[in-house]
Amino acid sequence: MDFLIENYAVWKALHVIFVVSWFAGLFYMVRLFIYHTEVNLRPDEEKRILQEQFDVMQNRLWYIITTPAMILTVIFGTVMLISNPTLLKMPWMQIKLIFVTILLGYHFICQGIMNRLKLRSSKWQSGHLRIWNEVATLLLVSIVFLVIMKSGLSWVGGVLGFFGIGIALMLGVKLYKKLRKS
Repeated sequence: MDFLIENYAVWKALHVIFVVSWFAGLFYMVRLFIYHTEVNLRPDEEKRILQEQFDVMQNRLWYIITTPAMILTVIFGTVMLISNPTLLKMPWMQIKLIFVTILLGYHFICQGIMNRLKLRSSKWQSGHLRIWNEVATLLLVSIVFLVIMKSGLSWVGGVLGFFGIGIALMLGVKLYKKLRKS
């Protein structure tokens, strides 16, 4: 146990490094989903070639970078909590863990999207995927503000305000699309 406590800063640094890698993978993965979906508008031969290439790119990104980074993020975060269990009693950490749980759900939904794209059975449209990509941004900003601000009402207002802005943007995009179609 002393080894864990003595190396807390190392675990924290590794945790942050793999969080950055995980988010980089998630952001790029959903961008690839958008491109993969948009090739459906191309001629059949070009569509087939591009779909196969996107399958390879997504598979490599997911299994070589994104999922290992997620696993290592969780491992080093858990090691930090084991080496400093008083963190679990802090409200900001409890809320952070809720956001991390939502982020894990986001991760596995992305894996499902990737698998459906491989099977050519995805119902997602590029516009929906663009909005979906913003969910990860909202989670990232919320988690970072939460961790940096820790306690104090300001982070609560910041997180709620950011989600409010995100929801307003999504509704604005939907309204714009409706107006453009009519």
